[in-house]
Amino acid sequence: MPVRYAIYFAPPADSPLWQKASQWIGRDSAKGMDIPVPETIGVPAERLWGMTVSPRRYGFHATLKAPMWLAEPYEYDDLVAAITRFCARTAPVSAGQLTPRMLGGFLALMPEVQSAELSDFAASCVAGFDALRAPMSASERAKRAQAGLSERQTALLDQYGYPYVMDEFRLHMTLSDRLPEGEHDQMLAAARAWFAPVLAEPVMITHLSVFSEAEPGAPFARVADFPLLDSA
Repeated sequence: MPVRYAIYFAPPADSPLWQKASQWIGRDSAKGMDIPVPETIGVPAERLWGMTVSPRRYGFHATLKAPMWLAEPYEYDDLVAAITRFCARTAPVSAGQLTPRMLGGFLALMPEVQSAELSDFAASCVAGFDALRAPMSASERAKRAQAGLSERQTALLDQYGYPYVMDEFRLHMTLSDRLPEGEHDQMLAAARAWFAPVLAEPVMITHLSVFSEAEPGAPFARVADFPLLDSA
C-alpha cells in the first residue's frame, strides 16, 4: 500500500518546545510512541487525551506541504532529493513569537504576527514540491469540499490538493480537536501556562521535516529532518 508523506515544520526533537507539545498531545512522533499526559498540565489528563485525537495522529507540526501520495513514477528517494535541493538554496526563516490561539474552534500555537517572509517561505514549499504530488481522487476532493470552503479555498484545493495555502495560509501548530465554545477560555489559559516557559523567544524554522503515514489511519511518524541553507 502506498505511503503518504507530508512536509512539515517541527521543532528539533530534543527541544523543550517539542517535548512540551508531545506531552500535551500524548505522543512523540519522532520516537513513534504514545507518552503519558502529565497531571500538572492544567487539564485532567483523561480529558486532554480525549480532545487531542487528531494532533496525536498527525504529530506536533506546522503544515507546509500537506499529506500526499507521490505521483508515479516518484518514490521516497525522489522526495528526499527534491527536499535536499530546496534546502540547499533556501535560508532559515523566523516564525516569530508563538502564542496559543483559537483557529476555527481548534487550539493552536500561532505567530503573534505572520510576516510576509514566512508566508512567502510557505508558498515556496507548496509550489516547489507540487510536481511530486499524486492528483486527488474524487472522494478525497469531496471530503475536503465538505468543510465549507470559500471560492478561493476551493480553487487552491483544485490546484494544490489543499485549501489552506498561499494567501489562505496561516501557520499553526495544532494542539486540539475542535473544542466546544464553552471550553475555549479554559484551554487557552491551560496552554498559555504550560507553554509559557518555551515561548519566550521567536521560533526559527531551520529545517524541513518529513512525516509519513504507513497506512490509512496510522499515526504519522517523523522520519527525517533536512537543514535549510547554512543551518546544518
